[in-house]
Amino acid sequence: MSFNVEKLLEKTAPIINRAIEKYIPRIFSKEAIIFKVGPPRYAYNIEAINKALAEPIWEFLDRGGKRWRPTLFLIICEALGKNPEDYVDFAIIPEVVHNGTLMIDDIEDASEFRRGKPCTYKIYGLDIAVNAGNTMYYLPLLPLIENREKLGFEKLARIYEIYVQEMINLSLGQAMDIAWHRGLADADKLDEENYLQMCAYKTGTLARMAAKIAAVLADADEELVEKLGHFAESIGIAFQIQDDVLDLTGEEFAEKKGGRGQDITEGKRTLIVIHTLKVANAKDRKRLIEILKMHTSDQKLRDEAITIMQKYGSIEYAKNFARKIVEESWKEVEKLLPKSEAKEKLNAFARFLIERKI
Repeated sequence: MSFNVEKLLEKTAPIINRAIEKYIPRIFSKEAIIFKVGPPRYAYNIEAINKALAEPIWEFLDRGGKRWRPTLFLIICEALGKNPEDYVDFAIIPEVVHNGTLMIDDIEDASEFRRGKPCTYKIYGLDIAVNAGNTMYYLPLLPLIENREKLGFEKLARIYEIYVQEMINLSLGQAMDIAWHRGLADADKLDEENYLQMCAYKTGTLARMAAKIAAVLADADEELVEKLGHFAESIGIAFQIQDDVLDLTGEEFAEKKGGRGQDITEGKRTLIVIHTLKVANAKDRKRLIEILKMHTSDQKLRDEAITIMQKYGSIEYAKNFARKIVEESWKEVEKLLPKSEAKEKLNAFARFLIERKI
């Protein structure tokens, strides 16, 4: 059985966007759900909220994005025997949080472009971008508040627990990533396990959050919740590895980010870099470290670094590694899920994310 995952993502994206709009309106009014669940005591300052929140948030969300985390969320609900249409409002949680992290990441990385346009802080200023990004960590929880009676205390408490755990993990992963590429910790001695833990914390977190919340909502037992979380985490890690690969090799991908090798400019220690530093001769190892520490935007220097990584087969190594971790985690989940079209869709979806070209 085969599925056109690209068409599924295209079909799901506008559904997710409408659900986001329900809770984070493009233009806030006094009827907005946020004011329904928490009415202001003194005044509605709609103009300020629209200018400093709604406008920058939607300018960013309208740039696109694959919306793969909420799609994963809905496929898991379906694979557990539920009607995914009943869970669309909750699927916005990991997606809005993800976009908030990107807005903040761009500030932390001093990035110039995101999805082919100037970063939010470049357009609106640091103050608005920081506040909007942080607000995106909490606004998507409104569906939980709005539906708290229907969900019940026990399920609601478990979902909040998952959310808090994963948001802490997200910050731990970002701390590791920042420390390494800023030279606050000895990044030249990193091994694969450290890199994978950073990815599990950072990129794996929101995929894991999506899967675990979906599983709890769909009444899965705790073993299946954890197994699906681990599977989604492996997808998230593999997705990050593929991002790292595309940063060095993908023309269209690189064009949107401002040229090949943005991770080199940031001095990031990716799996590709770690593998190269492990197997390269002393001369190449020294030169790659030199270029990474320059934080250069010179394309010639970035291409030199890419050539060194290609010389040792590190890009292909990373691609194979990504496939392997997804295949291994799928085996754990496969035996626990009933046979269904949705189960096959879930497997096909994971494979698509690690083979994508953009």
